Amino acid sequence: MQVSGADDAAFVRQHLPSKNLWPERPFSLPELQYPERLNCAEVLLEKTLNPHFASRQALAGSGICWTYAELYTVSSQIALTLQSDYGLKSGQRVLISGTNHPWLAACLLAVLRAGAIAVPAMPMLRAKELNAMTEHACISHVLCDEQVFPQIAQMQISSSQTLQIIRFREEGAEFQQKVHLANAAQFRAADTARDDPCLIAFTSGTTGKPKATVHFHEDMLAICDLFPRSVLRVTEHDVFTGTPPLAFTFGLGGLLLFPLRYGASSVLLERYTPESLLATISEHQATVCYTAPTCYRQMIPMVQQADLRSLRTVVSAGEVLPVATRTAFESATGLTMIDGIGSTEMLHIFIAAAGDEVRPGATGKAIPGYQACVLDQNGQPCSPGVVGRLAVKGPTGCRYLNDTRQQTYVQNGWNLTGDAYATDQDGYFYYHGRIDDMIVSAGYNIAASEVEDALLAHEQVAECAVIGVPDPIRGQLVKAFVVLRETQCAAPEMVTLLQQWVKQRIAPYKYPRLIEFVSVLPRTDSGKLQRYALRQAELQKSTEETV
Repeated sequence: MQVSGADDAAFVRQHLPSKNLWPERPFSLPELQYPERLNCAEVLLEKTLNPHFASRQALAGSGICWTYAELYTVSSQIALTLQSDYGLKSGQRVLISGTNHPWLAACLLAVLRAGAIAVPAMPMLRAKELNAMTEHACISHVLCDEQVFPQIAQMQISSSQTLQIIRFREEGAEFQQKVHLANAAQFRAADTARDDPCLIAFTSGTTGKPKATVHFHEDMLAICDLFPRSVLRVTEHDVFTGTPPLAFTFGLGGLLLFPLRYGASSVLLERYTPESLLATISEHQATVCYTAPTCYRQMIPMVQQADLRSLRTVVSAGEVLPVATRTAFESATGLTMIDGIGSTEMLHIFIAAAGDEVRPGATGKAIPGYQACVLDQNGQPCSPGVVGRLAVKGPTGCRYLNDTRQQTYVQNGWNLTGDAYATDQDGYFYYHGRIDDMIVSAGYNIAASEVEDALLAHEQVAECAVIGVPDPIRGQLVKAFVVLRETQCAAPEMVTLLQQWVKQRIAPYKYPRLIEFVSVLPRTDSGKLQRYALRQAELQKSTEETV
């Protein structure tokens, strides 16, 4: 595999979309006024110079507990080793993959401090997917742990490719030895500009082929200075934990960047179950928890036996939060859940609400620093209550790396996220599904998420996904794929029962005329539901039946 341009520091800039295709990026708040020369990782760790923070815990997990001073030293040693022993230069792209672990976090920070561009990859990706990322971003170095290495080893790398593969957690191996011997005092952070690229985040592929999104040093600080400041209200006394991978921008922000920005602490879970997450909250007295709606739903039956007294807030994002899940979790714990919507293109959450500002059924309002509205097909604002396309602009925004889909995501300065929303008179945003998840049946527009929410309210439904399938008479039929809590209940009687259940909760024309019981639903590594995979399977099935 020949990756041309791997050593070219200007590669990313040369393959960004033309600036007339960038979204408008208003920097409206004083906290967003950053200096021209800026290295985001250096700013996040600069509090190490303050004796008050130097000895405070920064990261913990898998038997490791690092103070801010120790994290600063380790990341300096890694950065210096990458530069002096592995030839890493500013602007080069480094693929980083592993389970959530302090060493993974230190490697991410080291790459940024060295002026290179981090390209995080989900640890469950396979060789074919890693190959595609490597070619698209012209990777020069790979940093991986022992879990990912077998897939890295299967990548089809040509003899002419100078890709360097480094196992950063192989105890006693060459890299670890060099890091331990490196003199951290000799490292000097790269003198980067605030608009220098520092992160290429690949979308999770819920709608097909992933896209590479490029973010600058100022973007990384902007997400720290908006949502966690105005909604989470983070303090240095907070302890963060959760399940999203650091390769997922939701996890990168919530479990690494946000805690470091405010001098707080983060506990990383290398492998998790609902039980282990609850145990971690209790053991480490976590105050902020991040996870997806599915995990919150799974934890509900267990919370009465768990000690959650330390928790002050829980955040749900990554996929739509069903009303039934939110209500059940809040009833079981007394905690008002923070819902939020973000995207890899926008880097993190831009609409949310907390505390007394939470409104049932609403995602929230545009957080300070962002503007949001709902547009119709002509690009005009919709009236309150009318469903349209969510449009957002703020200090972060979409810049795809060498991808013609830029013109679809960005239109007239707005980022069009692909989500269907409506607003109310007070500026709250209500989710109605993905634009491509809207089902048109007999002339009616039906949101898949609304049907899913109705199904999830039934005690026997553990998970579900709803799609539209072709029908010669109605155009599309609503079909639900349902995971039951008790598989022995999967019978024709249960189909009828669930159909009647839905009819009693939402307009009868929205009920699923087809229900299929399954044992598992297709999801991305970050836990997002892949409805497109269900649609493709149905299309394939339909084609085979026709033939």
